[in-house]
Amino acid sequence: MVDEKGLTDFFEGYLKKDFIFKNRKALQSNYIPDNIHYRENEIKQIANILAPSLRMEKPSNLFIYGRTGTGKTLCVKYVIKNLLDLSKKKNVNLRIFYLNCKLKRIADTEYRLLAQLTREFGGEVPATGLPTDEVYRGFIKYLDEKKQLLIIVLDEIDQLVNKIGDEILYNLTRLNSELLNSEISLVGISNDMVFADNLDSRVKSSLSEEELVFSPYNALQLQKILKERAEIAFKGEVIEEGVIEKCSAYAAKEHGDARRALELLRVAGELVERGNKKTVTLENIDAAEAKIERDRIIDIVNSQPKQFKLTLYAIFEMFLKANKCIFTGDIYEIYKNYCFRTGDRPLTQRRLSDIVAELDLLGIINAKVISKGRYGRTREICLAIPNSTAIKINNMLKEDLSL
Repeated sequence: MVDEKGLTDFFEGYLKKDFIFKNRKALQSNYIPDNIHYRENEIKQIANILAPSLRMEKPSNLFIYGRTGTGKTLCVKYVIKNLLDLSKKKNVNLRIFYLNCKLKRIADTEYRLLAQLTREFGGEVPATGLPTDEVYRGFIKYLDEKKQLLIIVLDEIDQLVNKIGDEILYNLTRLNSELLNSEISLVGISNDMVFADNLDSRVKSSLSEEELVFSPYNALQLQKILKERAEIAFKGEVIEEGVIEKCSAYAAKEHGDARRALELLRVAGELVERGNKKTVTLENIDAAEAKIERDRIIDIVNSQPKQFKLTLYAIFEMFLKANKCIFTGDIYEIYKNYCFRTGDRPLTQRRLSDIVAELDLLGIINAKVISKGRYGRTREICLAIPNSTAIKINNMLKEDLSL
């Protein structure tokens, strides 16, 4: 048991520690460095497309694609920061609204997105209750009160479209025909390389977008990025030889994900500080990798619908008892039992098999389709995560499902 004095003593001791971090923010994904390596051409292209906004001319809509951690968001934020700084000096009435579409309760409905945009211009919109058309009219009113140019940056735009459909993009671009004093341009950022291919042809026509694709970093490029950030983030010589190279190799394996490399180094440093050590070692990178992967799986599981959780709980329970691969048919009766206990209506065995396939895609299990001859086909299920992580998630699911 820790009393108030004990906790105060702990915090006092913490403040007296000799920290290895000098500037932890340098390893966070939202940090914008003074120099962005290996993205000079991409930055120039973004700048060229958005530059007309400094003359109050509407720039083309821009869509940027690339895998996670390839610098898309970093480069866009870098360019818009410079645009806004210069627009203030030149008294250009340029507004830029950045939104991460993964955020819940802001970009999960058309109403909430428009409400947030309206609030950016000083308007008041209730959380719910108004017709969407009325919210659009309010947004137009506040935006058109004076001559200004608005650039809306929608990061992870595919998430927005998946949640509320592509009609929102069509509606936003069509607003220009109703505005008298102002204009709107869109910048979309997506990890989905074929995102635009799936848009309605009418939406694609209204966007008339320019496209830019970011290629992944290679291991040598990641090493340079990491070394520079590490010099900003850490004090002195606290990183063991080979650590930067190992982080870079991990991230290169993950399709050149610089964000993953930076996260690995940051988490490793945090583990070192918590253990009152002075040096980031190769073993710390392994521990950080295990922690990040475990946390990622837990986040994925927490975000799944209840039927997914019931299916996964049935798989974990059976696998951890049998300690060998199991089959879809084996878990169905167990799954049904858990549904009855939670008051949920069981899905069909076919739908359960679909959920098993989706859990396989998420990387939680390995589900291989095998033939049983005249008895048909089934899925052989094994865990794709360590047993220790499965036990932790299983206990979490048990509590969450009240089983």
